[in-house]
Amino acid sequence: MKKFRYSMQSLLVIKQKLEDQAKAAYGAAKLRLTEEEDRLFALQQKREAYVEEKRQVMASRLDVPKLNRLQSAIEAMDDRIVRQKQNVKKAEAALHAAEERLVESMTERKTQERLRENAFEEYRQEMNAEEQKEIDERTSFQFGRKDMEEA
Repeated sequence: MKKFRYSMQSLLVIKQKLEDQAKAAYGAAKLRLTEEEDRLFALQQKREAYVEEKRQVMASRLDVPKLNRLQSAIEAMDDRIVRQKQNVKKAEAALHAAEERLVESMTERKTQERLRENAFEEYRQEMNAEEQKEIDERTSFQFGRKDMEEA
């Protein structure tokens, strides 16, 4: 009995490797998004700390230079927050693109696996047909032999 050999096995292996690479890219994009969101959160926390400090200075003795510095720091934080929000949006877009590539590569791999399964099923049917043919030949040979012995 001949061994099953899928003619496009190398393509299936390539598709599996591409899927693994897409998974790694997706993981990296997800990690980057998390880092960017953490940076945004830290900037927002820092801005809130400046706002709170400004409230405390305004409630206590009036210190105009300190208030000016705090107001400048708050405005700088606002600018950094706007830029960081843009970075988060870029990271989200990169994550979405990586997810699409991953889904596409998974679909391609699954398609190749289905083709392989179909080819294997066809191989099994051919092998069963050959075995059945061989059994039929043996049976007719044995039946023919019995007829010759009886005659």
